[in-house]
Amino acid sequence: VQLVESGGGLVQAGGSLRLSCAASGSVFSINTMGWYRQAPGKQRDQVAAITSGGNTDYADSVKGRFTISRDNAKNTVYLEMNSLKPEDTAVYYCAADVKSHRYGLSHNYWGQGTQVTVSS
Repeated sequence: VQLVESGGGLVQAGGSLRLSCAASGSVFSINTMGWYRQAPGKQRDQVAAITSGGNTDYADSVKGRFTISRDNAKNTVYLEMNSLKPEDTAVYYCAADVKSHRYGLSHNYWGQGTQVTVSS
């Protein structure tokens, strides 16, 4: 299973970016998908998560500015980021809880990360 992210880049404060993450390979079903971020010298923190049924959860620091969504038919999760702030600067990683077979355990997979830089 591979998770490939796209959509990072450099944006000015107040701007917007949309991240995408597509899962491919041996994917039977995907449970929760999420986005995490890690700034230099800091731990990796969860930003947002979405269940297969569409329930969402957000870190307090991004509530009202970020929106997570997914397209189950495409095994893809998105993160719409608005009103970006310099403190949002980090490497953003997607993660997914994937079942590769109808009967079996699910496993967590991570993308390679995409840099988001917000200039002031």
